[in-house]
Amino acid sequence: MTFSEIKQILSNKTVGIAGCGGLGSNSAVALARVGVGKLIIADFDIIVESNLNRQYYFYNQIGQKKCIALKENINKINPLCNVEAHDLILDESNIPKLFNCCDVVIEAFDKAEMKQMIAEVFIKNFNNKYLIMGSGLAGWGDFEKIKINKTDNIFICGDNINEASDNLPPLAPRVGIVSNMQANLTLDILLNTYGSNTKI
Repeated sequence: MTFSEIKQILSNKTVGIAGCGGLGSNSAVALARVGVGKLIIADFDIIVESNLNRQYYFYNQIGQKKCIALKENINKINPLCNVEAHDLILDESNIPKLFNCCDVVIEAFDKAEMKQMIAEVFIKNFNNKYLIMGSGLAGWGDFEKIKINKTDNIFICGDNINEASDNLPPLAPRVGIVSNMQANLTLDILLNTYGSNTKI
């Protein structure tokens, strides 16, 4: 499949990104670069300096809303990508409506309780859509332990072990690996090649 053929298929696809931090900002940029037609992104947080060690923002964007800044950055990379940005806290009441038109949704939350919440929402409301989650991406090294696990329509990318802490912070290399793994799996699904290229 040529890149032109790939872009033609992806131009009609919509991907939701739940959270615009390390996982969300980097996976969104990767998907915009390859030609996904529409991204629906949501986050309520603002950019702080400590985010710059792993998130797709710039020093002059400190203090801005993440979802707005990410939309601006993606527009500079691929102005043909339609980015719908929502400045809000995602919960079980607004997720079904916000992501209803998405072909795939990428989970990119920091907190375990938020990850559990969106998984429960998908099990209840979206048995015909894929949710691609991230878990266990803090620290550095041990990239060979990062893998994909699948249960029904939910995938989890990461090592499922290394959760972020003061002594094990999330850093660009492993966050980048997992976020691009999420984006790559999204492509596999959107291009109808899942199973032929992806080993789980």
